[in-house]
Amino acid sequence: MNENPLRALTGHGQSVWLDFISRELVTTDQLRNLIANRAVTGMTSNPTIFQKAVAEGDQYDAQLRELVRAGVTSADDLFVELAVADIRNAADTLGAVHESTGGGDGFISLEVAPDLADDTEATIAAARDLWGRVDRPNLMIKVPATPAGIPAIERLIADGLNINVTLIFALSAYETVAEAYIRGLERRAAAGQTLHNRSVASFFVSRVDTAVDRLLEERLAQRPDDAELRSLLGTAAIANAKIAYEAFERIFRGERFAALRAAGAAVQRPLWASTSSKNPAYRDVVYAEELIGPDTVDTMPLATIEAFADHGEVRGDTVREDYSGAHGVIERLRAVGIEIDTVTQQLLEAGVEQFADSYNELIHGIAEKVDALHGGLTAQRR
Repeated sequence: MNENPLRALTGHGQSVWLDFISRELVTTDQLRNLIANRAVTGMTSNPTIFQKAVAEGDQYDAQLRELVRAGVTSADDLFVELAVADIRNAADTLGAVHESTGGGDGFISLEVAPDLADDTEATIAAARDLWGRVDRPNLMIKVPATPAGIPAIERLIADGLNINVTLIFALSAYETVAEAYIRGLERRAAAGQTLHNRSVASFFVSRVDTAVDRLLEERLAQRPDDAELRSLLGTAAIANAKIAYEAFERIFRGERFAALRAAGAAVQRPLWASTSSKNPAYRDVVYAEELIGPDTVDTMPLATIEAFADHGEVRGDTVREDYSGAHGVIERLRAVGIEIDTVTQQLLEAGVEQFADSYNELIHGIAEKVDALHGGLTAQRR
């Protein structure tokens, strides 16, 4: 019998995390089955995921009724209570993975509110609050890689929290994130504290192709016979991620981190986010297949997990293949007038805005449910 391709990824040092959460998933056997049968060893959440989970069906209504009865009526507070319940359930289910890997895997991520992305102190306060509320060792707090997020990351790592740095698109941003992680660990080491906490750097993939391909298509509309433009379609995202991994190896296999490693610190693993193919013309598991390598995480939505289990190909440490070719792609894009740094900055801004919009929609949806539930509860008391 052929080996499940998802399990084969483990042999190359890559973890598979589910890019989804819902009340049903974490209160039934669904998550346990994914751990047992699909080699899932972690999970992530974000405002968009929670918005979809809360909006669909009535899975959260019972807890909302209880919270309203208890006098909690702020939609923001209600969301935190709903999210904390789901995250705790997920953390407990993943606890065996966390224990068996010596604290190296089995994490569930919860994001600070997106409207704090430009406020360092508020981000730190929110992260500490969520950390205390969930109270699980395998929680990761998600902090965006915005200019205000970087100092927050350093301080939270220094505090001993596990941090998932999200919304990384630019190579320069990735190196800044890695530096913040190392500085945070160095602060802990200088204070004589253990270096037990973990971090991942979530590098978004497919959105880069979506943005760059749009620019290439605009040029192709003017020059439909331009073979160079056509050959660049679908190449930017993987090249961008490979160069980030090259930087990871330079930074975390290097001399500065060696001292921290000797003191017990773990590397900050690159996490490939947004790895479902958005373009139906591309292979549905192309990003998962091309970014396999040691000390990495791939967060996949359920559809991509099932697709990879069915027909994913694991041909080696593909993320390490042809670094020079990856740099060449970025240079070729520049030669046709596409600056990857400009694209990735726009993607960061759009990503923050998208999560903020999803969060606002989520809070509005909860407020509407609260109004309905409160009316029902008032009627019951009469």
